[in-house]
Amino acid sequence: MEPDGGTMAELYTRYVPGGIRLAYLLTGDRHQAEDLAHEAFIRCVGRFQHLRAHTAFDAYLRRAIVNLHTSGLRRRKTEREWLRREGPRQAAAVITQRDVGEREDLWRALSALPPRQRAALVLRYYEDLSERDAAEALGCSLSAMKSLVARGSEALRDVLTTHTPEGDDR
Repeated sequence: MEPDGGTMAELYTRYVPGGIRLAYLLTGDRHQAEDLAHEAFIRCVGRFQHLRAHTAFDAYLRRAIVNLHTSGLRRRKTEREWLRREGPRQAAAVITQRDVGEREDLWRALSALPPRQRAALVLRYYEDLSERDAAEALGCSLSAMKSLVARGSEALRDVLTTHTPEGDDR
């Protein structure tokens, strides 16, 4: 059985409804079950040529649904544990902008930086890229990226602390 136009449609109509029922029993949610069954179908059809027994497509599909569901449960458990452990620490590290004036000061200071320092800071903190990815985007070495971020951060700190009125607890 080859997954060409008609046969792939036949595989879908023959096996996906049962896959959705299985996924619904696993998840208890109709929409999540449909997504799970469709994702499993796509994966199985994509590997159709590599399946040992094409006639056992339904078994492969069921196994893929169960594996995807189990992987999703593990991922959500890991995310919940990380949020429980790191969430409060991350929330404490967030710098809040109290008013539009502070935000304007920050943008003004950022725009006064040399273009490569500004780009390094924007890529690293606004776009939330890793140092390696930001360095690749800028076309520089990892050490050059670290240096640009350090110098840019120091320049921003200097500008922002000299413009903050004394006595203001910003």
